[in-house]
Amino acid sequence: MSNRGVRLSALGAAALVVAVASTPASATSVPSGSDRSARKQSWTGAWGSSLYRPAAPLPWSWPNWSWDGFNDQSVRQVMRVSTAGSEVRVRVSNRFGQQALRLTRATVARTAEGAAVVPGTARSLRFAHHTDTVVPVGAERYSDPVRLSVRPGESLTITLYFSGGTGPVSFHEDGLTTSYRATGDLTHDTTGTTFADDTGQSRYLVSSVDVRGVRNEGGVVAFGDSITDGWGSTPDTDRRYPDRLSERLLADGRRLGVVNAGISGNMLLTDSLCYGDKGTTRFRHDVLGQAGVHTAVVLIGINDIGGGGLPDWGCGVRPVVTANEVIEGHRALIRAARQRGVTVIGATLTPFKTYAGYYTPQKEEVRDAVNRWIRTSGAYDEVVDFDRVLADPRPGHGDELAPVYDSGDGLHPNDAGMDAMAEAVSDQVPEGRARRS
Repeated sequence: MSNRGVRLSALGAAALVVAVASTPASATSVPSGSDRSARKQSWTGAWGSSLYRPAAPLPWSWPNWSWDGFNDQSVRQVMRVSTAGSEVRVRVSNRFGQQALRLTRATVARTAEGAAVVPGTARSLRFAHHTDTVVPVGAERYSDPVRLSVRPGESLTITLYFSGGTGPVSFHEDGLTTSYRATGDLTHDTTGTTFADDTGQSRYLVSSVDVRGVRNEGGVVAFGDSITDGWGSTPDTDRRYPDRLSERLLADGRRLGVVNAGISGNMLLTDSLCYGDKGTTRFRHDVLGQAGVHTAVVLIGINDIGGGGLPDWGCGVRPVVTANEVIEGHRALIRAARQRGVTVIGATLTPFKTYAGYYTPQKEEVRDAVNRWIRTSGAYDEVVDFDRVLADPRPGHGDELAPVYDSGDGLHPNDAGMDAMAEAVSDQVPEGRARRS
């Protein structure tokens, strides 16, 4: 779900699929292909964001810049990478733009504090050896590799400068991490002071950060809606469920990259003008399109069930769904993953009884039926029972979120709930080698 749904007391959350990676630290820009040992390693997704259609800010949401785009402006964003590497590449996306995206200049640097970067670490991003690039509508561009050794859990700052107007741009509303905008080319600015007066919490145009140069086990992708996206966790602290999973895997000595492919308000079966393409459509790009992915953890469907039949608020029709329809949507995800040799972990749908506007006894029956199928059908390679992890243990309250895990709205887990989810799934992630990317 999203802040939009929260304020309207009606959009829920929950779909998860995860991707894995790992390495050390230092920085230097080199031509693509200069490090033969790094080239022998596959790329691994270390950070990601599922982008979708630009949208004008709604009255109940925080401001975003997607509809106006950028014109003689720099946008600076901070991304925490989940695993280590000695080389980095950045994927710039124009999948949902309305005109060719002309990127004038871009840099990647180590994050200092806020919008500031560590002096001497900014590295120019090149695209086919050029500092500028044009990304056609519907397309994406990978940067050339940049030599930049990064540690697991380290934050990188990416700054994009557009000398001309971009028009509306692809974005991700609920980034839960401060982003910055300022006039002019500030790609090599280190202090960040110019960015101080224009900030937001959304993501723009960067869909992934990949690393290589260190042997690792591959990637896990967390695919879902607002529970995966982290709504309910503390902003600017990286306490989302996939963040905590990454930390647990690292503590266990696992060299894995974890990518968050959640979109607040996203549905499994229905496209939305506000909350992205339906899960059965975007799974191939947002999960199977991540570098090195070998495992997906799927937690999705609560918005289809709880939001079914509710007003569309300008976002599109929200049809009432049956348990069989939701199950068939899950089967479609499993088939797509199996075709690519990706292990799929199914997660049960979490309690939502006290989430205003969503619950009815009939909708609870649908959730229960879907959860029985996830637990007992054997369709998934593994199962993680988030329903039982987060449910209120008091007799008669099992269809409610436990107060200790409730962010306050009855649906979205708080920081403690995110921790409990990460603990529950960490042992389910299999050993593996990344496929070539």
